[in-house]
Amino acid sequence: MTCYAEVILPLPVSGMFTYRIPGENASGAIPGMRVTVQFGRKRMYTGVIRKVHNHISDTYAVKDILSLPDDVPVVDENQFLLWEWISEYYMCSLGEVFKAAMPSALKVESQEPPEEKAGRKRRLKKTPGKDMAVWQKSEPAQLNPPQNKALEEIRNAFGETEVVLLHGVTSSGKTEIYIRLIEETLRQGKQVLYLLPEIALTTQIIARLQSAFGKTVAAYHSKLNKREKMDTWNRLLKAGDDNKVQVVLGARSSVFLPFRKAGLIIVDEEHENTFKQFDPAPRYHARDTAIMLARIHGAKVLLGTATPSIETYYNCNSGKYSLVNLPDRFGDMELPEIRVVNTRELKRKKRMQSHFSPMLLDSVTEALQNKEQVILFQNRRGFSLYLECKQCGDIPRCRHCDVSLTYHKLSNRITCHYCGFGMAVPKVCSSCGNPDLKMQGFGTEKIEEEIALFFPSARVARMDLDTTRKRRSFDQLISRFELRESDILVGTQMVSKGLDFGNVRLVGIVNADTMLNYPDFRAQERGYQLMAQVSGRSGRKNKRGIVIIQTSDEKHPVIDQVVRNDFEGMYRTQLEERKRFLYPPFYRLIEITLKHRDREVLDKAADFLLQRLRLATRERILGPEYPLVSRIQNLNLKRLLIKISKGSSLPGIKKGIAFHIAELSEHPMFRSVIPVIDVDPY
Repeated sequence: MTCYAEVILPLPVSGMFTYRIPGENASGAIPGMRVTVQFGRKRMYTGVIRKVHNHISDTYAVKDILSLPDDVPVVDENQFLLWEWISEYYMCSLGEVFKAAMPSALKVESQEPPEEKAGRKRRLKKTPGKDMAVWQKSEPAQLNPPQNKALEEIRNAFGETEVVLLHGVTSSGKTEIYIRLIEETLRQGKQVLYLLPEIALTTQIIARLQSAFGKTVAAYHSKLNKREKMDTWNRLLKAGDDNKVQVVLGARSSVFLPFRKAGLIIVDEEHENTFKQFDPAPRYHARDTAIMLARIHGAKVLLGTATPSIETYYNCNSGKYSLVNLPDRFGDMELPEIRVVNTRELKRKKRMQSHFSPMLLDSVTEALQNKEQVILFQNRRGFSLYLECKQCGDIPRCRHCDVSLTYHKLSNRITCHYCGFGMAVPKVCSSCGNPDLKMQGFGTEKIEEEIALFFPSARVARMDLDTTRKRRSFDQLISRFELRESDILVGTQMVSKGLDFGNVRLVGIVNADTMLNYPDFRAQERGYQLMAQVSGRSGRKNKRGIVIIQTSDEKHPVIDQVVRNDFEGMYRTQLEERKRFLYPPFYRLIEITLKHRDREVLDKAADFLLQRLRLATRERILGPEYPLVSRIQNLNLKRLLIKISKGSSLPGIKKGIAFHIAELSEHPMFRSVIPVIDVDPY
C-alpha cells in the first residue's frame, strides 16, 4: 500500500505539503521525524512529518521523500500542539513556527559535516555517574518568614489556578523561592523551564541553579553556538539517565524545546517587552506562549516581577490568575531613597555640567570615595543621536530608512539603528558644504566618555548593544563589575533587568524624559517599570541605596509614582486611560503593516484593505497611517490598528482578516505589497 506524509516545511506558506513515502521507508516514517524533500524545481528543504496516511485523490504531482535522517522523531505531539496554537493565534504559517522552533543544526541548509557530527557524538559519551540525572543539592539558603509565607501561598494558589503572579519588590528574594519550587518539581520527576528576558541575566542565575541542581541545568539562548544548542535539545529529547536535563534556563526561544514532563514554568521579569518577538514571524510573546505550553503539559506557571504588566495584574484582579505579594526586601533592607532633579531649572540657571546635575556628580564622588559602585542609566545607545549642520540645519539620514544616523565615536561612523547602514562621519554638510556640523543629543557612549572626564581615576564600563555583540561580552562585563574591577557602569535597559550587584550604592537616571514622552500607549507603564527596576539595583546590601532621577518635568505623575513606589497608583491611572481609549486589557489589538517601495501603490493598497475590513467587521480600525519611522530598508510602511472588543469572536475576526489579506495579495496591482500581521503588538 502506498503511504503519504503531510510535511511541514520552513516556508511562509499556509498548510502542509504532501509527499510520497518510498516503499523501503514506509514502515519507518512516523510523525515527528525529519525528511529531506525537493520543493519547486531545485530547492531542497528539511521538513518534519506531521501525519502519515494512505488516502490521496490526486497523485500526479506528488514527489517522493528523498531521505529520512532520523531513527526516532525529533518533534513530539506536545510540540506540534504548541506550534499549531502559535500558528493560529499569531496568524502565521506552521512553516514559520517550524523555522523558528528548530535549531539550525537540524536543518539541511546548516547541517554539520559527517565527520564533525561523528566527533560530537563521541564527545557526548560520558563515564557513567559523572553526569547523573540524580542532582546533588548544595544546601539551599534559609528562607525568611515573608518568603516562607509567600512560598506556602504559591503552593495553595496552584490548587486554584494554573498561573500565579509573585509580585515581589526588587531584592525581596524571589529567586530563592523559585529554587524551592524547582526542587519540589524535580522531586516529582518533572522538568522546569526558567524563562528570562535578557541573555545577560543567565550569567548570574545559572551559577545559582547549578549550585543547587548540578549538571541537570542547561542554558538555551541565541548566544550559544549550534553544537551547544543541539546538545541541550538532544539531552531533553533522549532524556538518558546519564545525561538528562531537568532544568532549562533560557530566553524566549526555550519554549520550543522538546520537554517530556514539564511540571513548572517560571517567567521571571514577566513584564519585559523583550519576551515579545517582533521580527520575523512568528511574532509570539514568550510569556503567553509559556502559559499555553504549561496547559498542554498540565504544568503550572509562576510569573515573577516587581513591576507587573497591566494585563497580568488585571488578570489577577479579575480572578484569572492568583496573586501572591512579597512586599519587603530581604534582610529588612530599605528601598532606595529617590531624589528628583529638575534639569530644566538647572539649565536655566546654567548649573548643569554637561549632562550631569551637581547633585548627581556630588553623589558619584561620595560613592567612589566610599569604595562603592555606581550605575548610570541612559536608554539610548551611541555617542550623539544625530549630526546637524549649523548653517542650513540638514541632518544626515539613512539611505534606506526614514531615520537620522546616530554618531558612534569609537568607530567614528554614523550608523542606522534600523538596517545597520553606516558611513564615515562627513567633514562637510552634504546640502550646503558647511564644515560646521554640531552633535545633538546623547547616548550611552557619550555618557561613558564624559563621566570619565569628571572622574579620571574611576574605571568606567558600558553595557549596551554595541558592547555586547560578542559571544562572551555579557559575561565579562558582569563579572568585572561583580569583582569590583569597574567602578561605574553606564548602560541602557540591559542594566535594569534583575542583575544583583551587592556593592551598588548609587543609581543615576540621566534622562527620564525619553522614556515618558514616546508616542505609545504603553510609554508611561514602561517608563515606570524601567525606572523602578533600575532603581532596584541600588542599596542591595548593608546600606540604603540612593537613586537620582534627572528630568525636565519633575511633576510628571509617573515620576511621583516611582518616588513613592506606588505601583497600585500607576496601575489604576493607566487602567482608566486604557478603558477610556479602548486599549488592552479591555480590547485586543491586531496591527497590520503594509510594505512597498512605491508610496502611491502603498497608499492604494492600504485604502483597499481598509474598505474591505470595514465591510467585514464592526471593530474599530485606526489608520491607515505612516508610523514615526515610515521607511525601513527602502520599503515604505503604512499601518492599520484593529481594536477588538472582548465580546467579539477573535477567531472569526482573524479569519476575516486572513481572507482580506489574501484578497489583497491576489489583486494584480498589489501582489508585490508585503503584509505583516502582528497580534498583541507592542
